[in-house]
Amino acid sequence: MRYTLFGRTGLRVSELALGTMTFGTGWGWGTSEEEAARIFDAYAEAGGNFIDTANVYTDGDSERYLARLLKGRRDAFLLATKYTCAVQGDGPNTGGSHRKSLVTAVEASLRRLETDRIDVLYVHARDLFTPVEETMRALDDQVRAGKVLYVAVSDWPAWEIARADALAELRGWSPFAGVQLRLNLLERSPERELLPMADALDLAVVGWGPLAEGRLTGKYLRGEGGRRDTFRFGEDHPREEEIIRTVVAVAEEGGWTPAQVALAWLRTRPGTVIPLLGATRAAQLQDNLGALGVELDAGALARLDGVSRIGLGFPHDFLSDPVGRQSVYGAYGPERIDDRRRLSRSAAAG
Repeated sequence: MRYTLFGRTGLRVSELALGTMTFGTGWGWGTSEEEAARIFDAYAEAGGNFIDTANVYTDGDSERYLARLLKGRRDAFLLATKYTCAVQGDGPNTGGSHRKSLVTAVEASLRRLETDRIDVLYVHARDLFTPVEETMRALDDQVRAGKVLYVAVSDWPAWEIARADALAELRGWSPFAGVQLRLNLLERSPERELLPMADALDLAVVGWGPLAEGRLTGKYLRGEGGRRDTFRFGEDHPREEEIIRTVVAVAEEGGWTPAQVALAWLRTRPGTVIPLLGATRAAQLQDNLGALGVELDAGALARLDGVSRIGLGFPHDFLSDPVGRQSVYGAYGPERIDDRRRLSRSAAAG
């Protein structure tokens, strides 16, 4: 396992993160504590150090499992959790991104995790009732108190993340260091706004759902069962079966599994993109870790990119159109002007 930097920080995180939403059986699916331990140990033995959970996962059991799994080795791992989503309880303030929700959630997570600090705290989703200024200032207070070391964001629109980071920078608050978003071969819409935003702000991208609830493993084409029908996101991709069959074909040609190919493709995305692995069995995790040894050649990448490509929409399509480019740049477009700032940034990232 190699390591990368988490956004504009010096924090070293492994190139694959371990998602623990599957730790616990309280939601009607997931893993026992014994199997969770096997999954955790397999990840740790591979050199992984970036653990992801949330206060609401399996009604808090995910954090409780991790507390026991981390005993005696807490400092070897970077522990990320989240707040915002409503937890069990009475009243309208059990969820949200406001200060009361944040303070209550952080204290509860610290108790369940049996630790004195959270390494990375995500705002789990956008709370439309809470002003961004309140959220960012409240997060900064937690950092200054030493209960949270870094802050990040999940499932927000790009324009609002950019606004929040600008406010933090202008007012001397802690900015977001990373963004967690859904990204896979069946869900490439973040390429429209979120990924360019992350690149411009130097945010690490943690990609959740990298296998699209197991669809990209090809198991549903084989008639196997899974949690697709009870736990899935978004609408079907219009070319879903074609995309999955392409993944399976590339895997067969290379001697890999489809899951390894799907994860290897995700790791080729520009910028700092960290796939978030989730598994219900240690064998699944071992298979996913094998993606680190997969090198997709230009031909395989072209096939995968081509079959899954989406339209970027306005204004991107307009500005890349010859008429649009001519109207903006005249005779002196990107083909004649080298943007060495972007080139140097890409070289540094590589």
